[in-house]
Amino acid sequence: MDRIILHIDVNNAFLSWTAVWMLKNGYDKDIRERYAVIGGDESKRRGVVLAKSNPCKKRGVVTGEAIYLARRKCPYLEVYSPNFKIYKYFSNKMYDYLCSYTDVIERFSIDECFLDYTGSVSLFGDPVKVAYKIKDDIYRMFGFTVNVGVGNNKLLAKMASDFEKPNRVHTLFSSEIKDKMYPLPIEDLFMIGKSSSRKLQEMGIKTIGELANTPAGTLVMKFKSMGNIIHNYANGIDSSPVYNERDAVKSISSSTVLEYNYSNREKIRDVIRRLSMDVGKKLRNNKLYAGMVGIWIKYSYFERISRQEKLDNSISTDEEICNEANDLFDKLWNKDNGIRSICVFIGGLSSEKKKQLSIFDVDGSEEAHNEKLQKVIDDMRNKYGSDIIKFANINNNENSKRK
Repeated sequence: MDRIILHIDVNNAFLSWTAVWMLKNGYDKDIRERYAVIGGDESKRRGVVLAKSNPCKKRGVVTGEAIYLARRKCPYLEVYSPNFKIYKYFSNKMYDYLCSYTDVIERFSIDECFLDYTGSVSLFGDPVKVAYKIKDDIYRMFGFTVNVGVGNNKLLAKMASDFEKPNRVHTLFSSEIKDKMYPLPIEDLFMIGKSSSRKLQEMGIKTIGELANTPAGTLVMKFKSMGNIIHNYANGIDSSPVYNERDAVKSISSSTVLEYNYSNREKIRDVIRRLSMDVGKKLRNNKLYAGMVGIWIKYSYFERISRQEKLDNSISTDEEICNEANDLFDKLWNKDNGIRSICVFIGGLSSEKKKQLSIFDVDGSEEAHNEKLQKVIDDMRNKYGSDIIKFANINNNENSKRK
């Protein structure tokens, strides 16, 4: 049986979620119908348009341009600051609802989800009819619109949801590739950015169909390892699974979908620190020690990569987990690609601490001190909040020697 994958994509998420939140809190105007944008702080030179209303779009405002330029096109422009707490709130609402259709669901970004609907056909019926129901339910329950794409893999479902917007359902099954996908301009293919599009057009490749019929070897010579990926995508080939985040790691884990693709190492370190704190708290609440630390990351394309290492010494503190996770990340990360989501996980769980004797700490006094310090930190965080105390990230953890 062919797989059935659904891709749900929130229309103009940041502005739409802001509008719904404001309406729910007594604001009498829908900013989706006004000259409004979500943008950074102009006074700090971060005044860039992150999302725009349809009236702004009709005036020529584009995402990523400076707000002062947008003001020239829309003199009465309203600028609202991004609020990622609101975005995560609505993202979680949508995710919880989508879980009622399948337990195999993946957050691809804060405003996108993939559902593997294959095993749910016998329960809920025709996937296209269900896609319409999902679209209508989300608007009725939460007040914002989505596009739903239906296909035989993640790529095709994603491509389908990017067809005409907003508030639409589209299909792109394997049997429809030549009719629906091949005629599209090359820049419409998922993963083809401006630079790749320009290079392909210089090669005389202007449509997805022309790319699909180009020998893979020719593309590898031009794009290296990405050549095979874009060749497969042009032919509608994608075998990547829908990653079920809840069951993906049989251990204690904490993951997050980032607001945008992170490429700044310090920002990524901060995310790893917060995830490590969450994992460490769960570990200590269960009075356990970890003998393995791992990390996985997802880039802007569908594949996920991971790395884990077994430890000679069991660990339990936030700082130990964070240092190990940072070290693994540095070995794993391809700096040419931004990170879309990230997870820190631990395994080898035991109620007893495993330790190899070290000539530097024969009596274990340093280790005992660290655990006592962690207990004090936990108590303070429980009383005053998780941000009351932070620790510095250290690249190399000298206390845990790996095999």
